[in-house]
Order: sequence, then C-alpha cells, then structure tokens
Amino acid sequence: MLVVACHPSDGDGKSTPTRGATAAAQPLSDSARTNALLERADKARIQGDTAAPVWIVEISDFECPFCKRFHDETYPALLKDYIQTGRVRMAYVNFPLGQHLHALPAAKAAMCAAAQDRFWPMHDALFNTQPRWTAGGDASALFDSLAVSVGVTAGEWRACMGSDVMQRLISADQSRGKSAGVSSTPTFFVGDEPILGAESLETFRAAIERARAKAARTP
Repeated sequence: MLVVACHPSDGDGKSTPTRGATAAAQPLSDSARTNALLERADKARIQGDTAAPVWIVEISDFECPFCKRFHDETYPALLKDYIQTGRVRMAYVNFPLGQHLHALPAAKAAMCAAAQDRFWPMHDALFNTQPRWTAGGDASALFDSLAVSVGVTAGEWRACMGSDVMQRLISADQSRGKSAGVSSTPTFFVGDEPILGAESLETFRAAIERARAKAARTP
C-alpha cells in the first residue's frame, strides 16, 4: 500500500478549547464584529462558480507532506480544468494534526488571511514554503512575512493572530472532519465520494465525472 496520507500519532488532532465564555462576556458590538469576521473568513476558503454542480471538499493539514504533494502535483490541474472553468467548487477544511508542531499556527495564519479575502494566496504560500517553516522552532516571523507578501493589511492580520479568534473556525472544522470519519490528511469528498490521501489526478478526474453524472441525473 502506498503511503499517501498523514495520520495522527496520538489518534487525535489537538485543538484549543473555544472561548465561548469569553466571547459571551463581550459587548454585542464586539460579538457582531467577530461573527462578521468569521463569516468572511469562512466564505473566503471556498473557490469556484456558485453554480458549479460538484463540490470538492479538502480536509487538510498545512504541515502534512502528503497534503503538500496534492497541492504541488494535483491541485494545479484541478484548479485549471475544473474550478476556473466553472465545473467544480472547492472548499478547504482545516484538520491540523497534533504531532505537527506548526500545523495549528499555519491554519490560523491562513484563516486570518481569509478574513481579508486572501485565503488561497496564503494557502499556496504556506504549501510552497513548507520545508522552510517546518524545519525549526518558531515560525511566526515567516508566517508574518508570507501574509504581507500575499497582500494582507499587516496590522489587521497581526491583530487577528493575536486575538486567536480563528480558533473557533478551526475547532469547528476539526469537529466536522471527525464527524465525517476523517482520521488522516489529506481526505477529500468529491460530491459524496471520499478519496483518502494524495491520490493521482486520474483518480480525481474519474470521481469528478461520476459526481457530474450523478448531479445531472438529480432533479
């Protein structure tokens, strides 16, 4: 069997408890601003035509080498042939694994960029530089540099990172993944068909065509 996915070493992805009690104590105006920020970030990690009949949901960890393999080898063709042509929509779901030291900070960095509609450029930057920020200790300075390079407003991005507000979305992502039976990264759903691991482009093409055919038969 080819190894094409990252598995949690401790059987679970680590997450920080949500800060619901703290949020509840904030003034309503702050709560409304936070909700708007989270809604904008949530929408920003979806790409493709809203009329596309097929979804690809990617459940991924920015530090996972097999997630990078998918990003480097398969994602560009899917983007060109299916997403940009309006045939597929794609959503990214965060599933940082506990054994990956920088996976959760990377997910937060991407989602804080998403709050400024820069998720996908940050997504690419994180995967493209993965060997650099996984090699040593604190990666925060590199994440900051990457965020600025993809066009975020630095002060807003840094405030987002300092507030830890995106933990709510990331924790919700992890819960959804676990509910769907996800235990390794990357995991994909093409329509309702799961694909486990960084499978070949041909595997994704075939799954997309099956999903398109099924969508065409659905009233």
